[in-house]
Amino acid sequence: MSPGPAGHVTRSFKSPRLETAPRTLLRRFLRTADGVEIDAAYDSGADSSGDLAFIVAHGFTGDLDRPHVRRAARVLAAGGAVVTFSFRGHGGSGGRSTVGDREVLDLAAAVAWARELGHTRIVTVGFSMGGSVVLRHAALHGEHGPGLTGGAAAAREREGRSEARTDAVVSVSAPARWYYRGTAPMRRLHWLVTRPEGRIVGRVGLRTRIDHREWDPVPASPVECVPHIAPTPLLIVHGDRDGYFPVDHPRMLAEASGGHADLWLEPGMGHAENAAPDALLSRIRDWSLAHAG
Repeated sequence: MSPGPAGHVTRSFKSPRLETAPRTLLRRFLRTADGVEIDAAYDSGADSSGDLAFIVAHGFTGDLDRPHVRRAARVLAAGGAVVTFSFRGHGGSGGRSTVGDREVLDLAAAVAWARELGHTRIVTVGFSMGGSVVLRHAALHGEHGPGLTGGAAAAREREGRSEARTDAVVSVSAPARWYYRGTAPMRRLHWLVTRPEGRIVGRVGLRTRIDHREWDPVPASPVECVPHIAPTPLLIVHGDRDGYFPVDHPRMLAEASGGHADLWLEPGMGHAENAAPDALLSRIRDWSLAHAG
């Protein structure tokens, strides 16, 4: 995909040194395997000596500076370091959004950065579009990943497989299958992605630059990826009032895991990071600490 405009200056900042619980904050651009520059941030967390890092993958039209993404990162940081980033075409990142296809390379770059910083246990936590990306990423970088795709695209996705592998996966509010139009919000989203006037609205009103090209080839769907994630621990979280994807989506994902995944259907919860209360994020953090090796 087109790299698009992005700065080439690596920028970072550090918090003042404290006598207790020193904390490191960094911000920089990461280059993906296909050459897109991704805006990313790192917080060493409340316990900067820990070896675990959470990688937070936001939903479509989000970015790392959105309040709900920062809130999720803050809650998770009580259990480890946190890397947040903006997917391609979102916020300060380069390129154009492919709505869940090439974004797997963005996540791989973020995971690899966390490992370069010394973290030996990685948990990917994705919301909505990000939820589908963490599923695809875990499958592609797992033991059975090479069977999911072929050709040059697969070679790029497999590049740096060991550095980009994950130790546990949390998918929140993700779709099970592509091209779903069964709800009004998803019909609006398809208009945004597929129509020229919709992409203008996305660029001007939502700070999201969307690629006009159709998927070629169509990537494996989330439900097709789930069987390839084991033995990596997997948690599927979904609200029973999700206005985008009804509860048959998480149930399909859990069923595809063959009993490997944990499924949490959350009463009264809506969609993605905006709807995830701090108490739920804390439970996700605790599950991750218990399951990430």
